[in-house]
Amino acid sequence: MAQANRQLRNWRPGRQGAGNWALLAFTVGLGILAWYLLVEISQLPAFIMPGPGQVWDRLLRSLADGTLARHAWVTIQEVLGGLALGAGAASLLGYLLAKSPRLERFLAPYVVASQSVPIVAIAPLLVIWFGPGLLSKVLICALIVFFPVLINTIVGLRSVPEDLHDLMRSLRATRWQTLRLLEFPAALPVLLGGLRIGATLSVIGAVVGEFVGADRGLGFLINVGRGEYDTALVFVAVFTLIALALALYGLVLLLEARWLAWQRPVDSNQVDKIVKD
Repeated sequence: MAQANRQLRNWRPGRQGAGNWALLAFTVGLGILAWYLLVEISQLPAFIMPGPGQVWDRLLRSLADGTLARHAWVTIQEVLGGLALGAGAASLLGYLLAKSPRLERFLAPYVVASQSVPIVAIAPLLVIWFGPGLLSKVLICALIVFFPVLINTIVGLRSVPEDLHDLMRSLRATRWQTLRLLEFPAALPVLLGGLRIGATLSVIGAVVGEFVGADRGLGFLINVGRGEYDTALVFVAVFTLIALALALYGLVLLLEARWLAWQRPVDSNQVDKIVKD
């Protein structure tokens, strides 16, 4: 019986990974084909619409001279720093607001008002106050990440059933034990949903900050390509940003797959087989 329990804990439902990758490859290939046909049919000049081959050549040149890696690393630092700062501050404040409705009523107008101002209007001020370096970009990313993570934290913590809180109180659990053993696991699906949104928005925040004022980063690279009519370089930078956003999103999905494994449905036939073994 102990062996069966271990097998049940280690068992995972079958994944259709190969089929998903094949579908993704087919979709990407179809998009590239449509792009190539558009360029061939329209006969637009390269500075307006470069073809896939021209963008590929520009990508290889950017990799060979280190330009893409250097600017991409700067943007990655800004994104990760802003995501960590914004998600951390939002989670802490979200916990306090979820536990104190009075504090929420006091701070809610200020939080909502801060989100009513577009980030492109705040970004120049942050660049002026903190300079065009890394700090201002991290703060811009943190601001754009803050609100969705904050709301999901409040919703997730308040969705924990009150009966479970009564159970923890009856067991004389401390506040830390209640948070670690009940509230955090129960609210984790909603929290990770907010982190998914924040991970993609953080890339937008970094680019906005680099557009306003920077001498490094993928947003700066887009500005350089635009100024020099090097549209292929703009495409390379944009595709790199897309890849970065997808990587962050996929990382959150991996965290969900690991931390929320208990939510997966278990096939009854597979369970019977494990128990018999």
